[in-house]
Amino acid sequence: MKLSQNTLDLIETLRGSGRSFCVATIVRTKDATSAKPGAKAVVTEDGELHGFLGGGCVTGAVRKEAMAALACQQPKLMRVRPKDEVVAPVDKDGTTLHKSSCPSGGTVEIFLEPMKARRRLVILGDSPIAQTLVAIAGTIGYQTIAGAPGEPDEAMEKADSCFSDFAEAAAQAGPGDALILSTQGRRDREALRAALQSQAGYIGMVASRRKFAVLAEEFSADPQLRARLADVRAPAGLDIKAVEPEEIALSIMGEIIALRRAGQFSKAETVKDEAARS
Repeated sequence: MKLSQNTLDLIETLRGSGRSFCVATIVRTKDATSAKPGAKAVVTEDGELHGFLGGGCVTGAVRKEAMAALACQQPKLMRVRPKDEVVAPVDKDGTTLHKSSCPSGGTVEIFLEPMKARRRLVILGDSPIAQTLVAIAGTIGYQTIAGAPGEPDEAMEKADSCFSDFAEAAAQAGPGDALILSTQGRRDREALRAALQSQAGYIGMVASRRKFAVLAEEFSADPQLRARLADVRAPAGLDIKAVEPEEIALSIMGEIIALRRAGQFSKAETVKDEAARS
């Protein structure tokens, strides 16, 4: 069966959107079925199914199992059989079973493949640390988004996306993403404002505590921005006594990973203290 171009386009769009989704593929059918092997559909995080896999008896079961696969991030095989052939929720070979009341009486096997969204790292500035972050983050699977006004360095152009405006780059970050300011004296205030107005779950700034305090004071009159200032980690990164740009970039990625794994994007200091004691 020819795969719908719309389904392929949707998969490509979702891959670049930072959203998780599940691909459902019919791998085998028996007797009469409306959809044939090779047919694909996509189930998004909100439970919407896009594509054609058959009637309501099949799509309802696929939607349910796809959401479960997304939750545990584990691929699985499922089987939909006529209801009079289903006596248990699991078949003899360990495959999850669902009942079908469709008059056609066919059996359908579907492979569910959850696709986890790529984590995004937004980097504002084009300092040597920013350039190294693009390389390190890309190597470990992050989608890198650079904000580099003016003529960006060649290293920054290697990011997945590169914007010439800080605000536009910062706007790409969502609650599950990280944002780093590494402007180091070049349009610091503009970058910090963009970061504070973003939805990033982690905001870190390459700056001393004193410098950040001076910058933060300028935004303290705005209640919304003042509340967001408390979320900024400055200086960003774990305390590993880093000196070189490459070492600082590594310490920043270490902090981001530690916080994300712990589900504590707002508790950087706790992670720093634990790292210092270990």
